[in-house]
Amino acid sequence: MRMRECIFPIYKLRCSLSSHLILLSSLELGNMNQLSSKMATISGSYPKGGQDKPQISFEDQWPKMQPTIVKLLRQESVNRPEWQDMFYSVHQVCLWDEKAAAKIYKALQENIAEFIGQAQQRVLAHSEDQALLKAYISEWRKFFDQCSYLPKPFIQVEVSLNNHPSNNSVGKKHRGDDSNVRKLMLDSWNNQIFMNIKQRLQASAMKLVRAERNGEAFDSQLVIGVRESYVNLCSDPEDKLKIYRDNFEKSYIEATESFYQVKATQYLQDNGVQNYMRYAFSKLKEEETRAKKYLEPASGSIQALMDCCVGVLVTAFKDQILAECPGMIKDNETEKLQLVFKLMDRVPDGIGSMLNDLEDHIKTAGLDDMKLWADVITQDSEKYVERLLELFRRFSSIVSSAFCDDPRFLTSRDKAYKLVVNDTSVFRLDLPTGRQGPAVKTQPESRCPELLANYCDLLLRKTPLSKRLTSDDIEARLRDVLLVLKYVQNKDVFMRYHKAHLTRRLILDASADSEKEENMVEWLREVGMPADYVNKLARMFQDIKVSEDLNSQFKEQYRLAKGPIGDSINIKILNAGAWARGSERISVSLPLELEDYIPEVEEFYRRKHNGRKLQWYHHMANGTITFSNSVGRFDLDVTTFQMAVLFAWNQRPKDKISYENLRLATELPDPELRKTLWSLVAFPKVKRQLLMYSPEVQSPKEFAENSTFWVNQEFTVIKNGRPQKRGKISLIGRLQLSTERSREEDNEGIVQLRILRVQEAIIKILKMRKRISNAQLQVELVDILKNMFLPSKKMIKEQIEWLIENKYMKRDEADINSFIYMA
Repeated sequence: MRMRECIFPIYKLRCSLSSHLILLSSLELGNMNQLSSKMATISGSYPKGGQDKPQISFEDQWPKMQPTIVKLLRQESVNRPEWQDMFYSVHQVCLWDEKAAAKIYKALQENIAEFIGQAQQRVLAHSEDQALLKAYISEWRKFFDQCSYLPKPFIQVEVSLNNHPSNNSVGKKHRGDDSNVRKLMLDSWNNQIFMNIKQRLQASAMKLVRAERNGEAFDSQLVIGVRESYVNLCSDPEDKLKIYRDNFEKSYIEATESFYQVKATQYLQDNGVQNYMRYAFSKLKEEETRAKKYLEPASGSIQALMDCCVGVLVTAFKDQILAECPGMIKDNETEKLQLVFKLMDRVPDGIGSMLNDLEDHIKTAGLDDMKLWADVITQDSEKYVERLLELFRRFSSIVSSAFCDDPRFLTSRDKAYKLVVNDTSVFRLDLPTGRQGPAVKTQPESRCPELLANYCDLLLRKTPLSKRLTSDDIEARLRDVLLVLKYVQNKDVFMRYHKAHLTRRLILDASADSEKEENMVEWLREVGMPADYVNKLARMFQDIKVSEDLNSQFKEQYRLAKGPIGDSINIKILNAGAWARGSERISVSLPLELEDYIPEVEEFYRRKHNGRKLQWYHHMANGTITFSNSVGRFDLDVTTFQMAVLFAWNQRPKDKISYENLRLATELPDPELRKTLWSLVAFPKVKRQLLMYSPEVQSPKEFAENSTFWVNQEFTVIKNGRPQKRGKISLIGRLQLSTERSREEDNEGIVQLRILRVQEAIIKILKMRKRISNAQLQVELVDILKNMFLPSKKMIKEQIEWLIENKYMKRDEADINSFIYMA
């Protein structure tokens, strides 16, 4: 029994010591000597031999604690012993009196209420707004500072209230970061002062903000101080900004809205829309800056205020502002447009109308410009591409300067520019089809891809344009072509013409830079042109290199057999799969000098490649002949057809020959003979034509059977306005790579290939999806084919029906707008 009586006081002493050490350590108060003295007092108070312990009651200790509490509330000086005694007394009472914690809490509540009542009297003694705010802020800041210090000595009260069921009614009121005492202090302030004068506080603060909006000076710390009290006053741990949001934020936003509802309307009426836009933008910036100063940053108040300001300053006048946009775009007023954009971008769906205005402007201005320059650009591909690029730069400049290259406006620019590039009102290309079977009607297409290919040819061929440009300039312009090509729908037409021009350049050895030629093929691959198209172009370069080796071997063999005359012959043996453009080969009666080489070449190739067949494409060949007359001696570059015609006068240079006799001599088809004769009697680059004719006609179609032709004995090369006795001139012009019939086949081939591409893509999609709706099929189909051409809805529908008829796919019986793949 004595053992128990000895152990119990020691255990209590250890607990007391431990708790006191923690308190002193956390507050950095006292020292070890003082602590030892206190512990000695506690130890000495216990009676020896198990005698009854002394009673330490709340009633005895509270009169000692209350003066220090009052000092703390009043922010009066409290010395270290007083502060330490407060900790000790609270701790001692709570340990020895189980009900002391609730009593201390209640007494503390009365002391805090009494102090707040006195503070309230001091605040309400001021009737003037600013004086009231100053007094309230001063009293609040003092009180709020004590909210951090006063609860510290009452930690043991917190523990007792939370751990003892009999006292838990108070403890359960609060769970969170703040103590019960701190919550008591804030709630007391809220109920006694704040609830009574918050309307006056808000009204006074809003008057000051209004004064600042009107340009008057005041102490901004008054508004900030009021805001801080609203922010820190709430003791709810789940929403500490509730009082601030329900009162200060709401009042601030309502005051702002009320202020601008009157001001904005009046300003618009007095100054007009464009001046109002500047006013609205400046006020939005002002209010954002002001909100960062007066509103709580972490509460979302700033965004809520800006939404309100946008509503009252911009959304309310949205229609008037947007009505100015089309005129600004037309007049290229980028600064004003930038202002409109910054305002409307804050409004939900505010820029939708601006996007439409930009698209309408680009489409209208672009087409008007094309029509204005139609006479020039339809005849000159360089001018055409320059106009397109000028339009693109102009429209891009608007988007960059006015709309900061916003992706939405870039998309609108691209959509409208695509319509300009693919417009058919100025440049129209028809692709006739259906030489066999029922014709497939196709929509007319733009000639843009053809003109782009022509411009590439000017840059890559040996022309005055390519000669005056540097290598970097040529590359930059080719890149520009690829930029425009990105907006072309029928890219397969571009590839057809580009391939034709490349064929001419490679056959005539007319490329200005072979490296640029090969780079162009790779650039086409990089911009997404179909691989099978690009691979054929790359194969053409390989064929030329292989052909050069064969040509060297043939010349060496022919030189050994028949002397050096073989050096004048160059043969190009090319792969028909990469080069051939039509099934038609034109018959022509070649000069004997050329006929002798044909069997030699065929025999040479047969020995090299057994089983391969050679086909001669004379319309793609050319040569150089020497022409002599009384003026001088000239070297002429001519096509095979021109050579066949001119050799009709080889034995009789001064005779006149009829059209009919020339047809019999050359064995050329009528359309080709007419075009060939016209190139010799009306070649645009020479001032004295090689052939003369009678009677005069306006076009080759007007040549009659009795039309006569003769050699111009006065023909010469004119240089610097003077006739020359020697010279060289090319009469080839654009090497004729196709006939009328083969051109029709090419056009039909483009459409037929498109049909096959559509069928192939549909089957590819169905194999992957197995089942798909009509709408989704069309979306995926366009996505697959967009780099080649844009299939029309009619073509898609026709090919779907064809595939259904041929049992590649079928309609879903439950839904006719869905399709199922049939393996």
